[in-house]
Amino acid sequence: MKTKKMTVRVPAALLERAKQYAAEHDTTLTRLITVYLDSLPLKDDPFANAPIVQRLVGSLSPNVTVDDYRDYLNKKYEQST
Repeated sequence: MKTKKMTVRVPAALLERAKQYAAEHDTTLTRLITVYLDSLPLKDDPFANAPIVQRLVGSLSPNVTVDDYRDYLNKKYEQST
């Protein structure tokens, strides 16, 4: 993935809180900002403002894939049959 540098101005106290949060969660400011920006809905996404989607946003790790979910379902239903 190609990246670009960005300058953002925020209040000093907010920056310090963000740095502290990142350190406590073993991540970086870049990762926090990237995950947030990536979560912004697209205009043409029909589910972007659906209440159930909004409640579920962030409930899974960003590393989880559709294949992980399929594997989970396969294991779950193989055991019950």
